[in-house]
Amino acid sequence: MTPVQPVRGTQSLLGEDADRLAVVIAAFDRVRRLFGFKRVEVPTIEQTSVFARTIGETTDVVSKEMYSFEDRGGESITLRPEFTAGICRAYLSEGWQQHAPLKVAAHGSAFRYERPQKGRFREFHQLDAEIIGAAEPQYDVELLSLGYRLLVELGIADGVTLELNTLGDSETRGSWRSALVLYFEGHKDALSQESQDRLYKNPLRILDSKDPRDQALIQDAPDIDMYLTPDAGRFFSEVTAGLRAAGVPWKRNSRLVRGLDYYRHTAFEFVTDRLGSQGAVIAGGRYDGLIESLGGPHTPAVGWAAGIERLAMMIDAPESDVVDVAIVVENDRAALCANTVAEHLRSKGLSAELYVTGSPRKRRDRAIKKGAEEILTLDVQADQVTTRLSSAFEHKAERALSDFEWPKPE
Repeated sequence: MTPVQPVRGTQSLLGEDADRLAVVIAAFDRVRRLFGFKRVEVPTIEQTSVFARTIGETTDVVSKEMYSFEDRGGESITLRPEFTAGICRAYLSEGWQQHAPLKVAAHGSAFRYERPQKGRFREFHQLDAEIIGAAEPQYDVELLSLGYRLLVELGIADGVTLELNTLGDSETRGSWRSALVLYFEGHKDALSQESQDRLYKNPLRILDSKDPRDQALIQDAPDIDMYLTPDAGRFFSEVTAGLRAAGVPWKRNSRLVRGLDYYRHTAFEFVTDRLGSQGAVIAGGRYDGLIESLGGPHTPAVGWAAGIERLAMMIDAPESDVVDVAIVVENDRAALCANTVAEHLRSKGLSAELYVTGSPRKRRDRAIKKGAEEILTLDVQADQVTTRLSSAFEHKAERALSDFEWPKPE
């Protein structure tokens, strides 16, 4: 019988691969505490409308990539493709407005039906950081500093570049959008079919196109700086000044955009070319109109998400867990005693692993191969327990057992 295979685009991890993800999550948890971000949990499933409203009905994520289904009650339910929408929904429905400005962090699985590729899966894992109810540019700086500090903590900051842009305020964005439509209309026949479809629905997304036909035209497209209002220019200047003060390096990318209308001001990506073709490992921006799309009041907010798998591929291999004490049982009569000893060592904060199967020699060989810091051999003959302790380290087991009352063999 053929073994059951995993669902395409999912993965099962063991040992170093699982440890890499754990290292990234642990670093994120340390850093979010340094910045005062509260840990939150939100459901893996939401009503489909939560994502359709916030990600956009016409985006590829909503139209092609979401895992949506009708439950037994007839409701359309979706496995979360990202965290921001669910956190914003909770901000409204759970009464979190009282904590504004609210700084929160989350991590966990997300799901998108897309072509699996290096570092990308259909079930993947994300880190997420949001500041909700905060209009000042200082909060953009704090969020960007959080992302940069995470990269430093992981030891990969030198291989990643923060690319930064402004999308301006509503007036700026509206003027720029009109100018882009006018410009690309003049070259419509030369655009790719996808960009022609976006021309009137979402012209900013044309700037994201990787199609060679579009790339030649994008170079000469109107720049947003031509349309920045004084307020929008001032906001961006305060963000960049804050980043310099915080020691966060960045470079301007005036073609970096977010297509949905509720994005304002800061847009950014931490990008690398260490994963093959250049790609983002952290991406986000200011989304001052998103909560309104969920039926809430105008609520400024800024956030980012990061792919755990992609970050995990960039870090050094973590050290394998090494057990403090391997307990090798010489004979079956010593097995009960070994359990008692192991629990005592664990109560003292030492990890302990028992080796009770196979011949005594094989047990010891496995303990040595596993790399235990100390090996404690137990033997029971007649009514006596004999022990041997081999260690090239600090004899932690010997100290931990100094007050241990050895049980009488049964």
